Amino acid sequence: MKRVSLTAWILIALVAGVAFGAIAPTQAKELAILGTIFLRLIKSIIAPLLFGTLVVGIAGTGNVKTMGRIGGKAILYFEIVTTVALFVGLGAVNLAKPGVGVHLAKSGGAGVAAQSASFTQILEHTFPTSVIDAMAKGEVLQIVVFAFIFGAACATTGLQARPVVEFCESLAEVMFRYTGYVMLFAPFGVFGAMAATIGDKGLGVMVNLGKLVGTLYAAQAFFVVVVLGSVATICRVPIGRFIQYVREPFLLAFSTASSESALPIALKNMERFGVPKHIVAFVLPTGYSFNLDGSTLYLSLAAMFVAQAANIEVPFKTQLAMLLTLMLTSKGVAGVPRASLVILAGTLATFGLPVEGVAVILGVDTLMDMARTSVNLLGNCLATAVVARWEGVDLAVAAAEADAAAAAEPA
Repeated sequence: MKRVSLTAWILIALVAGVAFGAIAPTQAKELAILGTIFLRLIKSIIAPLLFGTLVVGIAGTGNVKTMGRIGGKAILYFEIVTTVALFVGLGAVNLAKPGVGVHLAKSGGAGVAAQSASFTQILEHTFPTSVIDAMAKGEVLQIVVFAFIFGAACATTGLQARPVVEFCESLAEVMFRYTGYVMLFAPFGVFGAMAATIGDKGLGVMVNLGKLVGTLYAAQAFFVVVVLGSVATICRVPIGRFIQYVREPFLLAFSTASSESALPIALKNMERFGVPKHIVAFVLPTGYSFNLDGSTLYLSLAAMFVAQAANIEVPFKTQLAMLLTLMLTSKGVAGVPRASLVILAGTLATFGLPVEGVAVILGVDTLMDMARTSVNLLGNCLATAVVARWEGVDLAVAAAEADAAAAAEPA
């Protein structure tokens, strides 16, 4: 018999939790402990994972010096497009309001969302006095700021910093494995969280989750057609040919919910599309850390969904601070299973929003993961073409040369 995948177990747990919550609501409320345990394990991942992955990612941008203007243009493009994605997600969730009516319990801490802190206070709170203290308190943005500066120091130190970077690489790999172990408990966490939620709130909450999934897919479609379509048009990327070459890796990423599974095909196809090999080899892998368009859109949408579900009014300036946090924390963790949930949990804790919302969202996260992963891949493929155009490459001529070279190769 074929082994049942973790995704399938999560979906089974979702259905079982909903059914148990509807049939035995009193007993179901007692199962909230399973969701709480899972969330505590998720939160234990955040600090070491962010530190390890971000330091390695930033230290690796020593490539930017050697790649010169290509690296600079790629990073600039990544930041602009991911910021636009965050605003698209924020606009969609504020327009559709999928979380209204869920009535999640508010967390104990007031957090930034519940305070009338000034922008200068929020900005001051961004910078750590001690990274150990920031890790202990779960101050995600402070950890990110420290990791960025620390990684930049490693990048400029050279060979003497290599042991530190290797330690961070090992730490990141261990945390990837640790995350995999934690995710094995996910079906139990989903079952307990959904049973307790349905037992307490009733079946009406499923309508909100369906609305959340629908809002995400609509926002992702808008981003692809309007934003990425506009970028391709402005940069004169041949859209028809681009679709032809990106279709296969896009469908593979969507069906497997894994960007990594589609990376080899994407690398090959973008070279055949006409992007020079040295640009593809640098921009596409770098984009896996710095250009997660689908994931950043999802994160802003999901964070505000939880705020709406908890009936917490988040001022616009705090929403902007949240976007800044998400823009920074979403970098460098593309290889982590359910990485977006880890980032979301850290952001919710930072802004005083109930982390319990993660357990509720996890039940339908598989459906959303397919959309955000495929959009991540599509955005990275387009990034290679855009950087090539900025470098003055004529993609039509380059594609003809690539086709001729492929035809000349022995079968």
